[in-house]
Amino acid sequence: MRHDRGMTNDPHAWLEDVTGEKQLDWVSQRNDRTTARLTAAPLFAELEAGVREVLDSRDRIPFVTARGGHYYNFWTDAEHPRGLWRRTTPESYRSADTEWEVLLDVDALNAAEGENWVWHGARFLRPDLDRALVDLSRGGADADVTREFDLPTRSFVEGGFARPEAKGGMSWIDRDTVYVATDLGEGTMTTSGYPRTVRRLRRGEPLESAELVYAGEETDLSVSAFRDHTPGFERDFLRRALAFYADELHLIGEDGSFTRIDVPDSAMTDVHREWLTVELREDWGEFRAGSLLGARFDDVLAGTPDWEVLFSPTDSSSLAGYTWTRHHLVLDVLEHVVDRLVVLTPGPDGWTRGTFPGAPEFGSVSVSAVDADESDDVWLIVTDYLTPSTLSIATVGPDGTAPQPLRSAPAFFDADRHVIEQHFVTSDDGTRVPYFLVRPADLAFDGTAPTLLYGYGGFEIPMTPGYSGGIGRSWLERGGVYAVANLRGGGEYGPRWHRAALREKRPRAYEDMAAVARDLVGRGITSAAHLAVQGGSNGGLMAGNMLVRYPELFGAVVIQVPLLDMKRYSHLLAGASWVAEYGDPDTEDWEFIRGFSPYHLIDADAGYPPVIVLTSTRDDRVHPGHARKFTAALEEAGHDVTYYENIEGGHGGAADNAQAARMSALAYAFLWERLG
Repeated sequence: MRHDRGMTNDPHAWLEDVTGEKQLDWVSQRNDRTTARLTAAPLFAELEAGVREVLDSRDRIPFVTARGGHYYNFWTDAEHPRGLWRRTTPESYRSADTEWEVLLDVDALNAAEGENWVWHGARFLRPDLDRALVDLSRGGADADVTREFDLPTRSFVEGGFARPEAKGGMSWIDRDTVYVATDLGEGTMTTSGYPRTVRRLRRGEPLESAELVYAGEETDLSVSAFRDHTPGFERDFLRRALAFYADELHLIGEDGSFTRIDVPDSAMTDVHREWLTVELREDWGEFRAGSLLGARFDDVLAGTPDWEVLFSPTDSSSLAGYTWTRHHLVLDVLEHVVDRLVVLTPGPDGWTRGTFPGAPEFGSVSVSAVDADESDDVWLIVTDYLTPSTLSIATVGPDGTAPQPLRSAPAFFDADRHVIEQHFVTSDDGTRVPYFLVRPADLAFDGTAPTLLYGYGGFEIPMTPGYSGGIGRSWLERGGVYAVANLRGGGEYGPRWHRAALREKRPRAYEDMAAVARDLVGRGITSAAHLAVQGGSNGGLMAGNMLVRYPELFGAVVIQVPLLDMKRYSHLLAGASWVAEYGDPDTEDWEFIRGFSPYHLIDADAGYPPVIVLTSTRDDRVHPGHARKFTAALEEAGHDVTYYENIEGGHGGAADNAQAARMSALAYAFLWERLG
């Protein structure tokens, strides 16, 4: 028997009060029960210690960003759980014993200020690179503060630029001027909870007196402004996000005027030196959705662009991303979810195409410019489910060099005993859906292997292979099988794959997941009693739907920082920004949304597998009320549900490695308890 829990008759609505005393007492009771049960077994301590060792390993690759003559890195380990912002020279980075200069110790800052800051990044003042705007978040929430930092003295600037805690940001115009988009009180935030105004703030000026640059509509997603500091191409831009998949890019004139870049709202637009690139989400005249176009920026402004197709998708390929170097454009193309790199070079007679020498033939490859203003060097990171990441540097172009390995991450488990496979299944509507499988090479195929199936299926995000020491130690090395489904709604095959599960088509993603689950059983890898499904955020919505729509397929379900109440989601925190993805439950869209709202599909008479629900009190993106109310409703219906809410952590669920290890160990302890 299913019960409707609309906005007017929701018996668990009181749990939406995030920090109320009664609500936190409800959380505490369940946390205590979960901790008592799952941490008591010796296995939990092994799992937690194993994941913590991976996260704190000093042999991890310290990934860096090049600025001027330094490489910058943010580093956490057991002694520095909140982390060190530090830098070194390129020469020292290549040495066996890198010497680091610590700029900011976040743990020491927390001790001095009595805070719980989590690092959110920094933006440098160009061209001098002696100042930075540093973002810090309390407990890992999306809302953060900005402070001006002086690099020579390694200290915050007294009386310098500062932004109070809010969602938004601050970026440099010049040494004495910044753009700021933030919460300045009534009327300054959108219904999605992001800034609707952007202002120009001068040094020493009160924030509330900053000059208004632009005000969007309250129903917009957000607005922001930034200066392109590329030498010789300095320009100011305004970006007005109309919705999650629609925005406008405007050039800001010296007189404060706005010139809109004439491309589709749904396209993703980027400017580099004299070039404008446009990645299409929808067909545009003769150009197909998923294509990448290029034209000279000045020609686009003049209304006379000569668009060149830099990439056009096929049935098997999509554009995963691209990066500019000083003279070249490197494309990352997914071919059946396997990366391929292509180098494009603009010239007086058009664009030429070339290969990327030395690029790997298999695995996930990510490429990014070392310094697009100065060189044609790129970072190259290569990995797969069984191969730890390798960081290399290469030079693209006619005089380029093949990748030179700089750092390799350590192996945390014995991968020689396992193999990686890619399979394809046919979903309910006949669509061919890929998934990756990592299994023991000597698997018995007798249907008894504990198997964990992971998926996401949303926001055009592809699930590509990557190494995880935590998964290896906690699951694979203990005899588990791991599978990752490339569901529709993701970006594995570009915009068409995403659109195939948008709005009323969202259940296609869940049909895909069910098809993969059945295939795992059909191949003799596992059985329903030994198969678990896991997902977080939008993937938590997927996992919730698998619980209530396909309970017969699984022996356990792991739901992390999830959306679950799709009637209320657009009224909770950032939920209004996702209406383009799911639909608007306050309109007739509710008729199809209710079909994938797990909170409203709970059936007291159904036989659900055991489920664990994990979230964070400090998640200010996906409201913890989703997880709380879903758990309460499952309890009320008599189902087997385990709940744990981390007090810190934001949408990532954890604020430091210790918390991340604990949250991970809780999930794996639950899985081994139920499937092992």
